[in-house]
Amino acid sequence: MRRIALAVAAALMLSACGSGGGSADQELSKDPVTLRFTWWGADERHQRTQKVIDLFQKKYPNITVKGEFKDWNGYWESLATTVAANDAPDIIQMDELYLSSYAERGALLDLGTATKYLKTADFDKSALDTGMVKGKLYALPVGLATYSIVANTDLLDQYKIKLPDDATWTWDDFKKIGDEVSKAGGGKVTGVQSFGFDAGSMNIWVRQHGAVLFDEAGKVVVPENVLAGYWTYIRDLAKSGVAPAPSVTIERANGSLDQSGTATNASALATWWNTQIPSLATASGAKLKLLKLPGESQSSSPGAYFKPSMYWSISARSEHPAEAALLVDFLANSKETADIMLTDRGVPANSKIRTAITPKLGEYDKAAAEYLDTVKVGTAPRVTPNGASDVEAIIKRHTEEVLSDRETPEQAAKAFITELQAEIDGA
Repeated sequence: MRRIALAVAAALMLSACGSGGGSADQELSKDPVTLRFTWWGADERHQRTQKVIDLFQKKYPNITVKGEFKDWNGYWESLATTVAANDAPDIIQMDELYLSSYAERGALLDLGTATKYLKTADFDKSALDTGMVKGKLYALPVGLATYSIVANTDLLDQYKIKLPDDATWTWDDFKKIGDEVSKAGGGKVTGVQSFGFDAGSMNIWVRQHGAVLFDEAGKVVVPENVLAGYWTYIRDLAKSGVAPAPSVTIERANGSLDQSGTATNASALATWWNTQIPSLATASGAKLKLLKLPGESQSSSPGAYFKPSMYWSISARSEHPAEAALLVDFLANSKETADIMLTDRGVPANSKIRTAITPKLGEYDKAAAEYLDTVKVGTAPRVTPNGASDVEAIIKRHTEEVLSDRETPEQAAKAFITELQAEIDGA
């Protein structure tokens, strides 16, 4: 991840990015136009996307769309290189970790200038806000996820433990139910799969405590005592046996989803993004249920927030910004596109499209889609600042240090803030 971030930063420093091909609200050309469209993903995504491209080209026969697709690592190195050479693709599949880096250096078009061809009326404001950088919309969210608790109801039923009331439960309730499962599991099953290895869990904890990780200027402003409380809770789960021993937790955290406590039926409750439930259900073969986060009813404002699976962005140097906006509109708002893509790029951020495709989804994809409409979300966190793309690696390392008793929660909190701020300052 750090290698990718450095490649992005270096290439953008070399580039002379700026407003490029003109206004996206200009008239569409009647002459032949060629657009380059880049994305990452697996073969199935490529095939689905090409079908969408074919439909678009049939609808607009003077526009040719050339797809450029790669795997995750190759994608970012290639994008950084093309941006540095002022040869970026017109339409870019963008990720939250790198959005600020590209937007703040002028590499992306302000989509607020594209309203003639790109409509956003069917997107919640809280969803659109995830693509905002310094007050401008540089990225349109494709899919949405929100943090959740995944409960293995087979295990809870086996141990005769009632499903909690997720409208009112607290983090103390979460720990108590986890303790009941661990005791009933006799060492084979723990109540909780430990968290602390991603930005999602930290953001939730921080937001529920009335704080934020970054301010609008991109400075790390989370109070040390809030982070210390986060790592104290995680440490206590392990020390009390509610979560697995640190060595087991760390090993699972470094493995794939299929090796997790949820996927192997070794933990009854775990934090996951709601959209991960189909993969977890397939791996575990168990009955799983999405629950709202503990602590939400006690918090003054929701900790839950929308996280985009990815975005659509347009190059600021596109020679055909109007046609590029038209393609993004087709990708985001077309029922034809939705029927092909379904949830390949996540549960659709477009609420009308999400409602339209939900009846066509399988049991757990449908559960993920419906969960989005039942959770109260708060204001979107500030987009990850330029230089902070390694935030999850830093969180993970300090969680391992705390679980292994090489750091106290207080030491971890202080070191995390110092290290992350240094990364941002050095970008």
